[in-house]
This record gives sequence, C-alpha cells and structure tokens, in this order.
Amino acid sequence: MSITTEAVHAALKQIIDPNTRKDYLSTRSARNIRIDGADVSLDIELGYPARSQIDAIRRCVIDGLRTIPGIGNVSANVASGIVAHTVQRGLKPLPGVKNIIAIASGKGGVGKSTTAVNLALALAQEGATVGLLDADIYGPSQPQMLGLAGRRPESSDGVSMDPLLAHGLQAMSIGFMIDIDSPMVWRGPMVTQALEQLLKQTNWQDVDYLLVDMPPGTGDTQLTLSQKVPVTGAVIVTTPQDIALIDARKGLKMFEKVGIPILGLVENMSIHICSQCGHEEHIFGHGGGEQMCRDYDTEFLGALPLELSIRELTDAGTPTVVGAPDSRAASIYRTIARRLAVKVAERARDMSARFPNIVVQNT
Repeated sequence: MSITTEAVHAALKQIIDPNTRKDYLSTRSARNIRIDGADVSLDIELGYPARSQIDAIRRCVIDGLRTIPGIGNVSANVASGIVAHTVQRGLKPLPGVKNIIAIASGKGGVGKSTTAVNLALALAQEGATVGLLDADIYGPSQPQMLGLAGRRPESSDGVSMDPLLAHGLQAMSIGFMIDIDSPMVWRGPMVTQALEQLLKQTNWQDVDYLLVDMPPGTGDTQLTLSQKVPVTGAVIVTTPQDIALIDARKGLKMFEKVGIPILGLVENMSIHICSQCGHEEHIFGHGGGEQMCRDYDTEFLGALPLELSIRELTDAGTPTVVGAPDSRAASIYRTIARRLAVKVAERARDMSARFPNIVVQNT
C-alpha cells in the first residue's frame, strides 16, 4: 500500500512541538518529505537549539507518523537551524553574530546578571554558539560569575579583541580591562563609546545568540543600544515585588518606544523553598510578573526560585546551569532559554544578506 502526501501532512498536523506549542507542518519545520511506497522519511528543522530534546522529538515524530494506516518504515532526522532575524529599521546584524538579545531590568537588585549568565549557559548547553557581553560599565559582574576575574583579552592586530572563553561561552566585559577595585567614574558619552567598542571590536566567532547583560534603568546605555546596535529583542527581568514591577514596566515601555520587541519577561526570586523544612513562601509577593505580562500582552517566560545555591554557585564562577546541572533551578533556566529561543525564531528572518548593495555612481 502506497502512502500519500496528504496522509503524512495530516499526521504531522497532529504532532505538537513541546517548545513552540505548534505542529510541525504549520511551522514549516517538516522538510524533505520522501515517500517510497509505504516507507516515509523526512527532516525536522528546529529554529531553536534543543540538544537535550532531539531524541524525544524524533521519537514523537516517528510515533505520530506510525499512526498512518499501512505505514512501513519511518525515518526522521531532527536538527536545529538557527538563523539571523530582523532588527531595528536601518540597522543590519553584527558581523559574526546572528541575534542580539538584551537582558534588562528597570532597577538593580533583581538578579538580572545571574539570570543572563545562566540563560546564556543554558542556550550553549542546548547546542547554540553563545556570546555574553557585560554592558554594565559601572558595575561589571560577569568576570566574577564566569570565573574569569583577573583575566585579560588578547589582541592579534592591536585593534580588535578576542573574547575570553568560559564554560563554552564567548565573553567580553569592561571588567576584563580594569582593576576590580577601580570605580568607573565616567560620563555618559564615555560609557556609550565603551559599549560600542566592546560590542563591535570583539571578534565574535559565529555566534547564534549574543546576550547583552544591560545595566539597570533607562539611560544612555539603553539609548545607545536601541539606536546603534542591531537588537533582535529584549527580555525583562523582575521580581514579584510591586516596587520592582513599577520599574520593570518603565523598562518594557522604553524598549517599545525605540522599536525593540519584547521577547518576554522572567520573574526572578518568585518563591523561596526552605532548605531545612521545605516550606514554600512567596517572600516578594505572588503573580506580579504574570499580571504585568497580561497587561502588556507579552509572554511570561518563567519563574525562578530564590535559592541560596544559585548565589553561591554564581559567586564561585560556576553558575547553576553548569555548577548544578541536574538541579530544579537549572532545569527551569533551560526551559526558559528554549522558550526564549523559540520567541526569537518566531521573528521575521533577516534577508539583507541575500540582496547585493546597489551603488549609483556618476560616470
């Protein structure tokens, strides 16, 4: 019995991707469908990294296709294909970088830098090539968090810098170039110039996602990022506390005004679980982040617990995702990272590289 293309398509419509929450046919993830009598083979191209789920997705697709009456052998190849996506009008993606994601907060103290480094590490664990730029010029923390304190970047040409490597990440920070006790007593123009140099004079190597750990607030650095840096989207980090949410709303509105899409919101320190008795308590309030997402029609990417181990591991230079990969918190970081990558994949693709530059000259 020969299998029809219509039957394969109908089966694929019933198979839901666990991360996009959509079927593989409507998302055009199913490609190169080949039918040979009763045998079927195809490729599933994911627009996001999912190394830990490749086998499970392959089994799910094969099981779904085997529901077709009379089906023979089924072969499915599952792989990720991460591409560059659109940025602000008038800007093009940075050479060597496909997608830039700003990790921001309206105020300090909400765990933005800890969230940024763990999301970057989670994306790398899922198979992406990831860079992390520490854009907090006044208070760089990523050198300590990545175990790179005291290290200096090298330059082969005296102009550009090679990023430092840690736990599979490419990293750059102003903290690599100054003494740990030296305060950055700089005015706004110097800060924005330093940010541009760190970003554009670093030799990023085929980075799928460059996460930018932004300073808190809505000042010069954020304005420079929105006007001169090709950003795919932004993630807002907050806590459930009303005071934090007030500032988080300002940060969200700031990105909207400058034309940078909000990919979602992460609620940090959502719940505290006592390490002694297991009692759960919402120290900073409950449900604030989800309500904010409903108010602004953006996605709630996930909630992270308030745990002592997260702080201890990050201070030691081995953030949770690499320091305790089997922990509940690491699993949450990976889930948020995959969903973040899905939100990027849903953006329109950047097509600028496909069109040649046209130069009109008088002859």
